[in-house]
Amino acid sequence: MNRSTPGVSLILLTVILDKRACVKIHIIMEVLRPQLIKIGGRVYRKNPIQEQTYQHEEEDDDYYQGLMECAEEPCETYEVMQTPQGFRCTVKAPSLLYKHIVGKRGDTRKKLEVETKTSISIPKPGQEGEIVITGQHRSGVISARTRIDVLLLTFRRKQPFTHFLAFFLNEAEVQERFLKFQEEVLEKCSMDHGVDSSIFQNPKKLHLTIGMLVLLSEQEIQQTCEMLQQCKEEFIDDISGGKPLEVEMAGIEYMNDDPGMVDVLYAKVHMKDGSNRLQELVDRVLERFQASGLIVKEWNSVKLHATVMNTLFRKDPNAEGRYNLYTADGKYIFKERESFDGRNILKLFENFSFGTLKLNSIHISQRFTVDSFGNYASCGQINFS
Repeated sequence: MNRSTPGVSLILLTVILDKRACVKIHIIMEVLRPQLIKIGGRVYRKNPIQEQTYQHEEEDDDYYQGLMECAEEPCETYEVMQTPQGFRCTVKAPSLLYKHIVGKRGDTRKKLEVETKTSISIPKPGQEGEIVITGQHRSGVISARTRIDVLLLTFRRKQPFTHFLAFFLNEAEVQERFLKFQEEVLEKCSMDHGVDSSIFQNPKKLHLTIGMLVLLSEQEIQQTCEMLQQCKEEFIDDISGGKPLEVEMAGIEYMNDDPGMVDVLYAKVHMKDGSNRLQELVDRVLERFQASGLIVKEWNSVKLHATVMNTLFRKDPNAEGRYNLYTADGKYIFKERESFDGRNILKLFENFSFGTLKLNSIHISQRFTVDSFGNYASCGQINFS
């Protein structure tokens, strides 16, 4: 027993630096700050359950129960059609997520049907289509639709990112200056802990990310292209004036709060004329995609940066530097990475100029792909001029 002086609280904080501790801390944070899910104009609280592992789809029952606690109040904004047999509502979803509505041995769908007194028709695996909900009572159909949306959104968030919106920053001048930066850093700072050639970005893949996407079907890719085109017509053309944005890529900064243990070092990007147009443009694009549900809301503003060094590259040269908290089967991701000492780099290259360039296109880039130029493959784009 520990004795404490009256009026003095003795707080013991034990930090266990292993994977289990990180998972426990994550679960505690979920309890304190439950995830909010926005569906049809309403915000639902997703209450975590005690064991949230969902391994190999063997825990559908518990997982379903945990999710449904946040879907007790149905949303009335859905389009429900009245038919001679009762009521009908449809849900568009990529085929990859059907299994989470069906559940093991069809248990999840059966629970939904019993609890909402509806019938739920789901396309066969691999077939794109609509989930159809029918029932005698409108309230039951709406309840089933709300629960299905919660399931779809929850499991969508567990999918790895597939695409991202970005500006390419790989003009010839910038690539040359980046290689000069890498050469000088290795020449002057290679003795600093963790600094080696493996953690530098591929110059052909230099980019400025606007937002990360999970696109699970060709229809969703097309929807993203259409949304980007709408952004162009509604505000991008006005902000850009129908011309490329002239920017400068200069100065370096780090992500965390300890320059002696850096994981991500990035170059700053700003308008050459000193205006705020680039920031305004990307923030409005982000806001529009968040409102549509294509990008999960994590930030209200885009941090204008281009990653030049990332410790994730040390083990995975194709890493983009940002990962979901969960794998596709619901396991919490713990990424071990060896940080580097960035103090000398920050001191010697604080104002390093990577050059100027003209931003004329926003791309829908696909992760882990390479085009004929060595850059990320683009599934679609809009041009300013």
